Amino acid sequence: MTVRFTVPGEPTGKGRPRFSTRGGNITTSTPEKTAIYENLVKLEFQRQCVGGRFPDGSQLYVDITAYYTIPKSTSKKKRAAMVAGVIRPTKKPDCDNVVKAILDSLNKVAYHDDSQVVDAAVHKYYGERPMVAVVISDQIPA
Repeated sequence: MTVRFTVPGEPTGKGRPRFSTRGGNITTSTPEKTAIYENLVKLEFQRQCVGGRFPDGSQLYVDITAYYTIPKSTSKKKRAAMVAGVIRPTKKPDCDNVVKAILDSLNKVAYHDDSQVVDAAVHKYYGERPMVAVVISDQIPA
């Protein structure tokens, strides 16, 4: 089985947890921006991939392509190179944080746990519309 879905909007990475003490106990919390983005990922998966949950224990392959907004001040020549994929983004969020945000948000929704993912690829490009395209498969990619 293979599922594909997109998450509209600027790619967002997983934020670092925040630690605080309350009554002598240490508590952790996820940053609000991360929680909102992870909820968006989960909702888009459920909306676009009805019945797309993988069985527990499946070996999964994930391909994530993040499309970033082209800055408005970019020249036409440079803009064309960005759209063609010649110039690619080297800005934050880092690839690993984008992967973490996507995979963590799909726990218990697309699969039992993101530890089932045995192979992942992530790509960063500029695009006319910012979004993240995700492909999850239990088949070995060609």
